[in-house]
Amino acid sequence: MSAADWRDALPAVRGKLLRDEPLGPFTWFRVGGAAELLFLPADAEDLAAFLKALPAEVPVTVLGVGSNVIIRDGGVPGAVIRLAGRAFAGVQAEGRRITAGAAALDAAVARAAARAGIAGLEFYAGIPGTVGGALTMNAGCYGSETKDVLVSAWGYDRSGARQELEVADFGYTYRHSGAPADIVWVEAAYEGRPDAPEAVQARMDEITARREQTQPIREKTGGSTFKNPPGHSSWKLVDAAGWRGKAYGGAMFSPLHSNFMINTGAATAADLEGLGEAVRADVKAKAGVDLQWEIKRIGRP
Repeated sequence: MSAADWRDALPAVRGKLLRDEPLGPFTWFRVGGAAELLFLPADAEDLAAFLKALPAEVPVTVLGVGSNVIIRDGGVPGAVIRLAGRAFAGVQAEGRRITAGAAALDAAVARAAARAGIAGLEFYAGIPGTVGGALTMNAGCYGSETKDVLVSAWGYDRSGARQELEVADFGYTYRHSGAPADIVWVEAAYEGRPDAPEAVQARMDEITARREQTQPIREKTGGSTFKNPPGHSSWKLVDAAGWRGKAYGGAMFSPLHSNFMINTGAATAADLEGLGEAVRADVKAKAGVDLQWEIKRIGRP
Protein backbone atom coordinates (compact mmCIF):
# COMPACT_ATOMS: atom_id res chain seq x y z
CA MET A 1 0.00 0.00 0.00
CA SER A 2 1.46 3.36 -1.00
CA ALA A 3 1.70 6.36 1.31
CA ALA A 4 -1.16 8.06 -0.53
CA ASP A 5 -3.35 4.95 -0.18
CA TRP A 6 -3.25 4.75 3.59
CA ARG A 7 -3.94 8.45 4.00
CA ASP A 8 -6.85 8.30 1.56
CA ALA A 9 -8.38 5.33 3.35
CA LEU A 10 -8.61 6.94 6.80
CA PRO A 11 -12.11 7.59 8.15
CA ALA A 12 -13.31 11.06 9.08
CA VAL A 13 -12.06 12.55 12.36
CA ARG A 14 -13.34 15.43 14.48
CA GLY A 15 -9.86 16.88 14.84
CA LYS A 16 -7.50 17.91 12.04
CA LEU A 17 -5.60 15.76 9.53
CA LEU A 18 -2.81 17.66 7.77
CA ARG A 19 -0.77 16.12 4.95
CA ASP A 20 2.91 16.93 4.45
CA GLU A 21 2.81 19.42 7.30
CA PRO A 22 6.16 21.10 8.19
CA LEU A 23 7.09 20.20 11.77
CA GLY A 24 9.86 22.74 12.38
CA PRO A 25 7.40 25.37 13.67
CA PHE A 26 6.21 22.89 16.31
CA THR A 27 9.71 22.51 17.82
CA TRP A 28 11.92 24.77 19.89
CA PHE A 29 14.84 24.33 17.49
CA ARG A 30 12.59 25.46 14.59
CA VAL A 31 14.16 22.97 12.18
CA GLY A 32 13.18 19.80 10.37
CA GLY A 33 11.06 18.35 7.61
CA ALA A 34 7.38 17.55 7.28
CA ALA A 35 5.08 14.92 8.73
CA GLU A 36 3.66 12.54 6.16
CA LEU A 37 0.43 13.03 8.12
CA LEU A 38 -0.11 15.23 11.19
CA PHE A 39 -3.15 14.43 13.35
CA LEU A 40 -4.48 16.91 15.91
CA PRO A 41 -7.24 14.99 17.75
CA ALA A 42 -10.29 16.80 19.09
CA ASP A 43 -10.35 14.75 22.30
CA ALA A 44 -9.45 11.37 23.78
CA GLU A 45 -12.24 9.53 21.96
CA ASP A 46 -11.13 11.00 18.64
CA LEU A 47 -7.59 9.84 19.36
CA ALA A 48 -8.70 6.30 20.22
CA ALA A 49 -10.82 6.00 17.08
CA PHE A 50 -7.96 7.22 14.88
CA LEU A 51 -5.48 4.74 16.36
CA LYS A 52 -7.97 1.91 15.94
CA ALA A 53 -8.56 2.80 12.28
CA LEU A 54 -4.93 3.43 11.36
CA PRO A 55 -3.36 0.51 9.45
CA ALA A 56 -1.05 -1.46 11.75
CA GLU A 57 1.95 -1.02 9.45
CA VAL A 58 1.84 2.80 9.62
CA PRO A 59 4.34 4.11 12.20
CA VAL A 60 3.11 6.54 14.84
CA THR A 61 5.16 9.35 16.40
CA VAL A 62 3.91 11.54 19.23
CA LEU A 63 5.03 15.17 19.39
CA GLY A 64 4.49 17.45 22.37
CA VAL A 65 5.72 21.04 22.49
CA GLY A 66 8.92 19.94 20.74
CA SER A 67 11.19 21.21 23.50
CA ASN A 68 13.47 18.17 23.57
CA VAL A 69 13.46 16.91 20.01
CA ILE A 70 15.21 17.30 16.67
CA ILE A 71 12.99 16.63 13.67
CA ARG A 72 15.36 15.48 10.93
CA ASP A 73 15.39 17.32 7.62
CA GLY A 74 13.87 14.43 5.67
CA GLY A 75 10.67 14.57 7.70
CA VAL A 76 8.75 11.91 9.63
CA PRO A 77 7.11 8.94 7.89
CA GLY A 78 3.69 7.71 8.97
CA ALA A 79 1.39 9.55 11.33
CA VAL A 80 2.54 12.22 13.78
CA ILE A 81 0.10 12.86 16.63
CA ARG A 82 0.16 16.15 18.50
CA LEU A 83 -2.08 16.61 21.53
CA ALA A 84 -3.09 20.18 22.26
CA GLY A 85 -5.96 22.29 23.56
CA ARG A 86 -8.34 22.04 26.49
CA ALA A 87 -9.15 18.38 25.92
CA PHE A 88 -5.57 17.35 26.67
CA ALA A 89 -4.06 20.18 28.72
CA GLY A 90 -6.30 20.45 31.77
CA VAL A 91 -4.81 20.48 35.29
CA GLN A 92 -6.84 19.85 38.46
CA ALA A 93 -5.90 19.69 42.14
CA GLU A 94 -7.75 17.81 44.85
CA GLY A 95 -6.30 17.08 48.26
CA ARG A 96 -2.68 16.05 47.69
CA ARG A 97 -3.39 14.91 44.11
CA ILE A 98 -2.81 16.67 40.81
CA THR A 99 -4.41 15.31 37.65
CA ALA A 100 -3.00 16.66 34.39
CA GLY A 101 -3.55 16.07 30.69
CA ALA A 102 -0.62 14.85 28.62
CA ALA A 103 -0.42 18.17 26.75
CA ALA A 104 -0.26 20.24 29.94
CA LEU A 105 3.04 22.05 30.37
CA ASP A 106 5.13 20.73 33.23
CA ALA A 107 5.41 24.30 34.50
CA ALA A 108 1.61 24.58 34.56
CA VAL A 109 1.46 21.45 36.74
CA ALA A 110 3.98 23.00 39.13
CA ARG A 111 1.99 26.24 39.31
CA ALA A 112 -1.27 24.40 39.99
CA ALA A 113 0.39 22.41 42.75
CA ALA A 114 1.77 25.59 44.33
CA ARG A 115 -1.65 27.27 44.33
CA ALA A 116 -3.17 24.19 45.97
CA GLY A 117 -0.45 23.96 48.63
CA ILE A 118 0.95 20.68 47.27
CA ALA A 119 4.71 20.29 47.64
CA GLY A 120 7.00 17.95 45.72
CA LEU A 121 6.30 19.04 42.15
CA GLU A 122 8.29 22.29 42.25
CA PHE A 123 10.97 20.79 40.00
CA TYR A 124 8.48 20.69 37.13
CA ALA A 125 8.85 24.47 36.95
CA GLY A 126 12.34 23.84 35.56
CA ILE A 127 11.34 21.39 32.82
CA PRO A 128 10.38 22.95 29.46
CA GLY A 129 8.08 20.19 28.26
CA THR A 130 4.71 18.53 28.68
CA VAL A 131 3.35 15.81 30.95
CA GLY A 132 3.41 13.29 28.09
CA GLY A 133 7.10 13.85 27.52
CA ALA A 134 7.83 13.74 31.23
CA LEU A 135 6.12 10.35 31.50
CA THR A 136 8.05 9.00 28.53
CA MET A 137 11.52 9.99 29.75
CA ASN A 138 11.15 10.23 33.55
CA ALA A 139 11.88 13.94 33.25
CA GLY A 140 13.58 15.57 36.20
CA CYS A 141 15.93 18.28 37.40
CA TYR A 142 17.50 19.67 40.56
CA GLY A 143 17.44 16.32 42.34
CA SER A 144 13.85 15.23 41.63
CA GLU A 145 12.31 13.04 38.91
CA THR A 146 8.85 12.20 37.62
CA LYS A 147 8.98 8.79 39.32
CA ASP A 148 9.11 10.52 42.71
CA VAL A 149 5.63 12.06 42.37
CA LEU A 150 3.77 10.04 39.73
CA VAL A 151 0.91 7.81 40.90
CA SER A 152 -0.49 6.52 37.61
CA ALA A 153 -1.16 7.43 33.99
CA TRP A 154 -3.41 6.25 31.20
CA GLY A 155 -3.46 6.40 27.44
CA TYR A 156 -4.19 4.40 24.31
CA ASP A 157 -1.98 1.78 22.73
CA ARG A 158 -1.37 1.40 18.99
CA SER A 159 -4.66 -0.49 18.57
CA GLY A 160 -6.69 2.21 20.31
CA ALA A 161 -7.19 0.17 23.49
CA ARG A 162 -7.04 2.02 26.80
CA GLN A 163 -4.06 1.19 29.01
CA GLU A 164 -3.56 2.34 32.59
CA LEU A 165 -0.25 1.95 34.45
CA GLU A 166 0.73 2.49 38.05
CA VAL A 167 4.09 4.14 38.66
CA ALA A 168 5.71 0.77 39.44
CA ASP A 169 4.69 -0.48 35.99
CA PHE A 170 6.88 2.15 34.29
CA GLY A 171 10.15 0.56 35.42
CA TYR A 172 11.69 4.01 35.63
CA THR A 173 15.42 4.56 35.62
CA TYR A 174 17.41 7.72 34.88
CA ARG A 175 15.73 9.46 31.92
CA HIS A 176 14.15 6.18 30.84
CA SER A 177 10.80 4.46 31.03
CA GLY A 178 10.18 0.76 30.61
CA ALA A 179 6.50 1.30 29.76
CA PRO A 180 5.28 0.09 26.34
CA ALA A 181 6.59 2.54 23.76
CA ASP A 182 3.38 2.52 21.72
CA ILE A 183 1.16 4.12 24.38
CA VAL A 184 -0.04 7.63 23.57
CA TRP A 185 -0.44 9.14 27.03
CA VAL A 186 -3.62 11.09 27.74
CA GLU A 187 -3.56 11.86 31.46
CA ALA A 188 -1.42 11.44 34.57
CA ALA A 189 -2.06 11.60 38.32
CA TYR A 190 0.55 12.89 40.78
CA GLU A 191 0.70 13.06 44.54
CA GLY A 192 2.67 15.47 46.69
CA ARG A 193 2.56 16.50 50.33
CA PRO A 194 0.75 19.41 51.96
CA ASP A 195 2.66 22.66 52.50
CA ALA A 196 1.93 26.38 52.60
CA PRO A 197 1.34 27.73 49.07
CA GLU A 198 3.78 30.59 49.74
CA ALA A 199 6.54 28.15 50.70
CA VAL A 200 5.96 26.02 47.59
CA GLN A 201 5.91 29.12 45.39
CA ALA A 202 9.15 30.40 46.92
CA ARG A 203 10.95 27.17 46.05
CA MET A 204 9.53 27.33 42.52
CA ASP A 205 10.76 30.90 42.18
CA GLU A 206 14.26 29.78 43.15
CA ILE A 207 14.22 27.07 40.46
CA THR A 208 12.95 29.51 37.83
CA ALA A 209 15.56 32.13 38.72
CA ARG A 210 18.36 29.55 38.66
CA ARG A 211 17.22 28.30 35.26
CA GLU A 212 17.08 31.80 33.80
CA GLN A 213 20.59 32.55 35.03
CA THR A 214 22.23 29.34 33.85
CA GLN A 215 20.34 28.19 30.73
CA PRO A 216 19.82 29.81 27.29
CA ILE A 217 16.04 29.70 27.61
CA ARG A 218 15.46 32.57 25.19
CA GLU A 219 17.39 30.86 22.36
CA LYS A 220 16.24 28.23 19.86
CA THR A 221 17.35 25.33 22.02
CA GLY A 222 16.24 21.89 23.09
CA GLY A 223 17.11 21.54 26.75
CA SER A 224 19.84 19.19 27.95
CA THR A 225 21.49 17.55 24.95
CA PHE A 226 23.17 14.62 26.70
CA LYS A 227 22.32 12.55 29.74
CA ASN A 228 24.76 12.79 32.61
CA PRO A 229 27.00 9.69 32.48
CA PRO A 230 27.53 7.91 35.81
CA GLY A 231 30.03 9.92 37.83
CA HIS A 232 30.19 12.78 35.33
CA SER A 233 28.42 15.99 34.32
CA SER A 234 27.82 16.23 30.58
CA TRP A 235 28.38 19.98 30.47
CA LYS A 236 31.81 19.60 32.07
CA LEU A 237 32.81 16.97 29.50
CA VAL A 238 31.62 19.13 26.60
CA ASP A 239 33.40 22.13 28.11
CA ALA A 240 36.65 20.26 28.67
CA ALA A 241 36.60 19.06 25.05
CA GLY A 242 36.48 22.70 23.91
CA TRP A 243 33.00 22.84 22.39
CA ARG A 244 31.41 25.64 24.41
CA GLY A 245 30.44 28.39 21.95
CA LYS A 246 32.10 26.61 19.00
CA ALA A 247 30.11 26.87 15.76
CA TYR A 248 29.22 23.85 13.64
CA GLY A 249 27.28 25.07 10.61
CA GLY A 250 24.40 27.04 12.09
CA ALA A 251 24.57 25.20 15.42
CA MET A 252 26.68 25.52 18.55
CA PHE A 253 26.77 24.59 22.20
CA SER A 254 25.64 27.59 24.19
CA PRO A 255 28.30 29.89 25.71
CA LEU A 256 26.00 30.04 28.75
CA HIS A 257 25.54 26.29 29.28
CA SER A 258 27.65 23.79 27.36
CA ASN A 259 25.09 20.97 27.46
CA PHE A 260 22.55 23.10 25.57
CA MET A 261 22.71 23.20 21.79
CA ILE A 262 21.32 26.28 20.07
CA ASN A 263 20.22 27.11 16.55
CA THR A 264 22.07 30.37 15.91
CA GLY A 265 19.58 31.29 13.21
CA ALA A 266 20.17 29.22 10.10
CA ALA A 267 20.89 25.72 11.41
CA THR A 268 19.50 22.60 9.79
CA ALA A 269 18.59 19.49 11.71
CA ALA A 270 21.72 17.94 10.16
CA ASP A 271 23.83 20.74 11.68
CA LEU A 272 22.41 20.10 15.15
CA GLU A 273 22.69 16.33 15.02
CA GLY A 274 26.11 16.56 13.37
CA LEU A 275 27.31 18.84 16.16
CA GLY A 276 26.08 16.42 18.79
CA GLU A 277 27.77 13.45 17.11
CA ALA A 278 31.03 15.39 16.66
CA VAL A 279 31.04 16.24 20.36
CA ARG A 280 30.25 12.65 21.32
CA ALA A 281 33.20 11.40 19.26
CA ASP A 282 35.54 14.06 20.67
CA VAL A 283 34.55 13.42 24.28
CA LYS A 284 35.00 9.68 23.75
CA ALA A 285 38.47 10.26 22.31
CA LYS A 286 39.59 12.73 24.97
CA ALA A 287 37.85 11.49 28.12
CA GLY A 288 36.90 7.91 27.28
CA VAL A 289 33.26 8.60 28.16
CA ASP A 290 30.26 7.70 26.00
CA LEU A 291 27.78 10.56 26.00
CA GLN A 292 24.21 9.43 25.38
CA TRP A 293 21.64 11.67 23.74
CA GLU A 294 18.86 13.02 25.93
CA ILE A 295 17.33 14.93 23.02
CA LYS A 296 15.28 12.67 20.78
CA ARG A 297 16.10 12.65 17.06
CA ILE A 298 13.10 11.73 14.93
CA GLY A 299 12.57 11.01 11.26
CA ARG A 300 14.66 10.64 8.12
CA PRO A 301 18.04 12.36 7.68
